[in-house]
Amino acid sequence: MFSAIVRSTLTKYKGLWLPSQSMVRAMSSSGGPTSPYTTLAISHPAESVTHVELHRPEKLNAMNTAFWSEMVDCFNEIAGDPDCRVVVVSGAGKIFTAGIDLMDMAGDVLQPEGDDTARISWNLREKITKYQETFSVIEKCPKPVVAAVHGACIGGGVDLITACDIRLCTQEAWFQVKEVDVGLAADVGTLQRLPKVIGSRSLVNDLALTARKMYADEAKSSGLVSRVFADKEAMMAGALEMAGEIAGRSPVAVQGTKINLIYSRDHSVAEGLSYMATWNMSMLQTQDLMKSAQAAMEKKSPKTVAFSKL
Repeated sequence: MFSAIVRSTLTKYKGLWLPSQSMVRAMSSSGGPTSPYTTLAISHPAESVTHVELHRPEKLNAMNTAFWSEMVDCFNEIAGDPDCRVVVVSGAGKIFTAGIDLMDMAGDVLQPEGDDTARISWNLREKITKYQETFSVIEKCPKPVVAAVHGACIGGGVDLITACDIRLCTQEAWFQVKEVDVGLAADVGTLQRLPKVIGSRSLVNDLALTARKMYADEAKSSGLVSRVFADKEAMMAGALEMAGEIAGRSPVAVQGTKINLIYSRDHSVAEGLSYMATWNMSMLQTQDLMKSAQAAMEKKSPKTVAFSKL
């Protein structure tokens, strides 16, 4: 299990469960990377909520060699953790992330092993596929993942957040598909996921081919993010409130919803409906359904129901 866990309580205010200031500070200012990780700080600011913080603030959270494997290990552990129902991802320090750490990664990418073109290409393809898994593992994780972006989100940061389920940002945040500026086509998820997130092929082409910055207002209007907050503290409070709302629902319902949303995104309506019918023929046989219905009839919040771990 993760160490250095931060736990606190929710403060009930005006009928809503809102995060206390101590919880927000715990999410925004962790002491450093959490063992065994060197690039990530892991905490649990509320019941059933895991906070994954990119934590190389002195390097603007640039993604070094260790990061690419640590994210996979982290989210594989989260996927199998019955105590976790929702994840919040944020960045420590001044910005969310500057993207790939070119100085650290250059040798790995620019000098692949091999005796000839075929072998060099084979090994390079294997590396690219491995890097793709760093963000695909977020999408594969059955727990919903909320990305909370402040400051810059550059290059690999866009690959990361487009693999998340919900995206929030601060008013001063900006996003940049940077890869063409450094001589390559983005290859770990942006070109595949961003068109499905935004829905405008023209806008995606605009961003990917010009490497221009997209600021918070445009990100909100285009659908890249769903909410914009005044500053990081307000955003982290909002992210934790949202995470609490999700965590308070049946994990059978929440995780089934994420899995079927992703399946339906990549399949026809008919295929999605067929998959949903197969899914719910077993998942409807849960006590969560009766518990939730009982709470609704009694005009109680689902968060008052004690759902079993999944």
